[in-house]
Amino acid sequence: MSARQSTLLPLFTTFNTDPVTLARRLLGQRLVRIHQGVRLAGTIVETEAYLGEPDRAAHTFNGRRTKRNASMYLPAGHAYVYFTYGMHHCMNVVCGKKDEGVAVLLRALEPTEGLKVMYQHRFAAKRDIDLCSGPAKLTQALAIDLTCDGINMLTSNDLFIEKQRSRCLPGRLIGRSARIGVGYAHSWAKKPLRYFILGNPYVSRAAPAVKATAR
Repeated sequence: MSARQSTLLPLFTTFNTDPVTLARRLLGQRLVRIHQGVRLAGTIVETEAYLGEPDRAAHTFNGRRTKRNASMYLPAGHAYVYFTYGMHHCMNVVCGKKDEGVAVLLRALEPTEGLKVMYQHRFAAKRDIDLCSGPAKLTQALAIDLTCDGINMLTSNDLFIEKQRSRCLPGRLIGRSARIGVGYAHSWAKKPLRYFILGNPYVSRAAPAVKATAR
């Protein structure tokens, strides 16, 4: 029995939607990475939506296509992993339609499985709260790198999302704010496209927040 088959939870499969909806729906679901036979997992507590061609902060702004962002144009459910600042990896979940170029960045997890191994990957971390509280931290903790770029999470045994919740968290439990680190995107830098579980200590950083529209 594989590490994936050992779980009783169904896969999260509803990726074929717009990035704002997916950014909300992913909160409370579980990201799982099988690395060298070990399950490394955490509950998704923070996300950011990237809206494709019109979005100045998106890698696909203005229809840009490069070798680096090719996976962002794949069908919904694929992983888009990129390398940045010469030292960090970040993981996105592709959504929408094929060639639409929209995705959701995973910004923070609450680690739940494989913490001993995560500490080995994140040797600078001293507390559980520091393991996955940022997009580069979570990829390092879960050994997610460019080898994961383009993985189909609907079929992969190595990287997938488990469905811990059948419904999106209620709006009263979701905070939103401007995205982080996209000051270059002009007016798009101020749009409230970052979503997180209110009061969760594992989010990447505190920021002025407003409650998401209840729905």
